Amino acid sequence: MNEARLRAWWWHRQGLDGSLRGRSPAAVLERSGWARSVGGVGPYLTLFARAGTRREDADRAVAQLEIHELPTARGCTYVVPANDFALGLKVGQDFTAGDMNTALKIGVTVKEIDKLCEAVLRALESGPLEPDAIREATGAASRSLGEEGKKKGLSTTLPLALGRLQSSGDIRRVPVNGRLDQQRYLYALWKPNPLATWRGSVQDAMSGLARRFFRWVGPATRAEFQWFSGLGVKAAASALEPLRLEPAEPGSERLLLPVDLDAFRMYKIPPEPQYALVSGLDAIAAARRDVTTLLDAADRGRAVLNDRTMTSMGALVDLPNHAILDRGRVTGLWEYDPETESIVCATFGARDAALDAAIAETETFVREQLGDARSFSLDSPKSRAPRIAALRNM
Repeated sequence: MNEARLRAWWWHRQGLDGSLRGRSPAAVLERSGWARSVGGVGPYLTLFARAGTRREDADRAVAQLEIHELPTARGCTYVVPANDFALGLKVGQDFTAGDMNTALKIGVTVKEIDKLCEAVLRALESGPLEPDAIREATGAASRSLGEEGKKKGLSTTLPLALGRLQSSGDIRRVPVNGRLDQQRYLYALWKPNPLATWRGSVQDAMSGLARRFFRWVGPATRAEFQWFSGLGVKAAASALEPLRLEPAEPGSERLLLPVDLDAFRMYKIPPEPQYALVSGLDAIAAARRDVTTLLDAADRGRAVLNDRTMTSMGALVDLPNHAILDRGRVTGLWEYDPETESIVCATFGARDAALDAAIAETETFVREQLGDARSFSLDSPKSRAPRIAALRNM
C-alpha cells in the first residue's frame, strides 16, 4: 500500500485538510474521533487544528454539554460529543472494576460503597460540589483506608463511589474553571442520565464504537481496534462482525467500512503541502497508537528524546512531542516554551512560508488563548526543559 497516500487519506478523513474549518466542536469530534483528555491541551489543539476553534468556544461547548469529558474506551477519559455520551459511557463500564477489586482485598465491601453512592447523590441534590465538600457532606459514609490503602493508591472510599457514579451516568465531572487543560473538578448530578434511554447490549455498544473507529481512522487493523477498545481477541472479533469490513486493497490487513471503499480507492494526494500542528495525543496517531505509519522511511531512524532516552522514531508507538504534519506525514516536532512565549520546533527538511505561517498561527493561539501547551496534567515548564533542549539540538 502506498504509504504517502494512506497518510494523506487519514489526514483528509481526520478533517485536517481544512474541510472542518468553522465547524462546531461536537461536529469535529464526530468526524475525527474522541479527543484523549489527560489534563493537557490535546482537546484544544484537536479542535484548533481542524476547525480553528477558539478556546472560549470550546469551553462554551463544554459548559452547554455539547461536548463532555467521560470515562470511556479502556476506562480512559476522552472528550466526547453529545451524540456519543451514552455509547461512550457504555463501552467504558467494564473497565471500572480495577480499583474496586483492589479495595475489596483491603476490607471494603460492596454494601458500604452502595450506601456511599446513595449519600453522594443526596449531597449533590443541592448543587455541584468539590470532593472535599462531598466528603464532609457524606460524613461517616466515606472513610479513610489508612496506610494500606495509600500504598495501593486508595486513600479513602470516596473515589470508588465517584468513579462508579460517573460510569453509570448518574454524576459528571465539571472543570472548576471551565477549562479542559486542568484536573480540578466539581461533581454534579447528571439529569437526565445519558444512559436512561440506552436499550442496546454491551456488544451493541462495542460494535458502535468499532464503526466509529473505522470511520475515524480506517483503513485500520483489527489489532489497532482491539487496543483502542481494550477488548480481548474474541470480543473484538464479535464487535467487528456486523461491520462487514473489507480490505482497503486485496490482501491487506488494513480494513475499511464498505461505504468508504470507493472514496479511498479514488483518493489522490493533494499536490501542495498542507501543514497542521497537532498534539502528541492527536487521534491521527493515538487512536491507532502508531507513529511509524506517519513517518517517511528516511525519518524513522531520527533520534528523539523519549522518556529521557534517545530513541529512533521508528521504534515509537506514541509521539514524544507535539507534532507538525504535512498531509498526514510527521514532518517535525514541537513544544511550547513559556519563558520565550514561543514554539520551539525541529523540522524534517526545509521550512517554507506556509509552514512558517502554520507555526505562527498555532504559537499565537497557545500564547494568547491557552497560555501554555502542556501535554498532560503533570507537564510543566521545568519537566519540559529537556524536551525543548533536545528539539533545539536536532
